[in-house]
Amino acid sequence: MGLEIDRERFEEREYHEFSQRLEDNLAALERLLARPGFGTGEASLGAELELSLIDASCRPLPLNRTVLAESMDPRLTVELDRFNLECNLRHFPLSGGAFTALEQEIRGALVEVQRAAALHGGDVAVIGILPTLESGDLQRSAMTDSARYRVLAAALQRLHDEPSRLDIRGIDERLEERCDEVTFEGAATSLQLHLRVAPDDFDDLFNAVQLATAPALAVGVNSPIFLGRRLWQETRVALFEQAVDAPKAADELHAPAARVSFGDAWLEGGALELFRQAVTVHEPLIPIRADEDPLACVEAGGLPRLEELRLHQGTVWTWNRPVYDPAAGGHLRIEMRALPAGPTAVDMAANAAFAIGLALALAKERIATRLPFLAAQRNFYRAAKFGLEALLAWPDAGGDVLQLHADELVTRLVPLARTGLHSVSVDADPLLDIVAARAASGRTGARWQCDALARLESREPRQAALRMMLARYLEHARENRPVHEWPLPTLR
Repeated sequence: MGLEIDRERFEEREYHEFSQRLEDNLAALERLLARPGFGTGEASLGAELELSLIDASCRPLPLNRTVLAESMDPRLTVELDRFNLECNLRHFPLSGGAFTALEQEIRGALVEVQRAAALHGGDVAVIGILPTLESGDLQRSAMTDSARYRVLAAALQRLHDEPSRLDIRGIDERLEERCDEVTFEGAATSLQLHLRVAPDDFDDLFNAVQLATAPALAVGVNSPIFLGRRLWQETRVALFEQAVDAPKAADELHAPAARVSFGDAWLEGGALELFRQAVTVHEPLIPIRADEDPLACVEAGGLPRLEELRLHQGTVWTWNRPVYDPAAGGHLRIEMRALPAGPTAVDMAANAAFAIGLALALAKERIATRLPFLAAQRNFYRAAKFGLEALLAWPDAGGDVLQLHADELVTRLVPLARTGLHSVSVDADPLLDIVAARAASGRTGARWQCDALARLESREPRQAALRMMLARYLEHARENRPVHEWPLPTLR
């Protein structure tokens, strides 16, 4: 989130001063974006992968700092909950075998985490939500001991006028659960993609990413179970939104804006519009100021760090969001946050190739805004709830809006994603073939989990079946076989 968090209490004046500094950051960014040549350069791909640590019983292992200390991988860091780690994967030029390199990068990281975790009787699970989690695993004691997380938890609690509750209604089952701790958010783990974008291309590519997110999510769902209930195909979406934001107020006019959302309109004003919206709509949570005067830095021809803006942006979790980075001469990225972790390195690389290839092709044709934004928003939540069975709206070349089930839509869109990647000289055809095969078979990570659980549950109580299912999941994931090829458990 930018600045280091070195204290936990703040005075009211500090929030006011931080808000003023955010306005200076926005003004500096506006001038920077007007600077000839700023942010241009080679497109690149990066990613962050969130991981879960588990013990020999497939239950969460709350030893992230211990495992991190054993690791020799500088890409690793702790995450919100004590059973989470995050791997900040290296950036690659968006060319050639970028997505194959991403797969190898993920595989190397997993091998190292497995080695370090094994020293303490543990293992690593790459899955959107650990299906073996229980409510007691997500109380305050689960939070990683860090000033950053303590401050964030306290700040989010200040926004809630009443105790928070989860109410996630699945197709067959429902979860109602008290949720006072930000640690519930830590149950959701993802593969977050970063795509470097030139400022002049930001509107078209961001809108294209927004439109591409629903089909990419529908074919990539991997989080169907939470606290022992079968809920959405990507329950992670509902969990993250409800765990962070306060319950809906009776008076909607005075309800705070959701900090986790898909957005509310197509973008027209570039990245600056999104940064400005985040500052205008959302009050600061962590008012720590840097020493830098961003306006003076820009006026002197320098490159500002904009640390307050980056810190604030790190507390607004739109599913696709802009990133300003002063590295490499300064640039903008789109962070794509909707895809879950897992099931395998090759599946995640395939998901990334499909999402980004499709976005590149849609941006070139400026297709996104042919669809009403509310339809794109509805697509996102339908994809999260129903996966490949979701009915999605899609604009066709003639200007009509089609209604297609996600499996059929993904099958139609894979060639378009292939064209998008070929346009930037990326070869990911074998990975896109995996996406096509997954859509044809209907076997996503979420569907495999649900089908495997149903088979095991015919012989075992649910909690035992969940542990057995996760053990089978881990066996297949270690082989790095695409999930559509995984067999269901055999009953002895």
